[in-house]
Amino acid sequence: MSGHHISSAKFLWGIGIALFFLTFVTVAVTWIQIPEPWNVVVAIAIAVVKATIVALFFMNLWWDSKFNVLLFIMSIVFFILMIGITLLDTLYRTDPIPSF
Repeated sequence: MSGHHISSAKFLWGIGIALFFLTFVTVAVTWIQIPEPWNVVVAIAIAVVKATIVALFFMNLWWDSKFNVLLFIMSIVFFILMIGITLLDTLYRTDPIPSF
């Protein structure tokens, strides 16, 4: 890499305000009447967008080498794969209390 990227204060304040706004939107999702499974899906989608903004700009992945971006994406994929394999076990469980 030829040098380090230094972000301006104006840019970082803009990112901070965007994250604050998205946090407000996440809280607002709980107040509006969205059908039951979709309110959680919308809140998680907003959280994923916020995490992506943090990873790209505060962790400087946007300006870093593409190899580091690849490592970050592969770690996320590995995490999702491990959670998915773990959740596959729930398909074969019997209910401990069938009355519920």
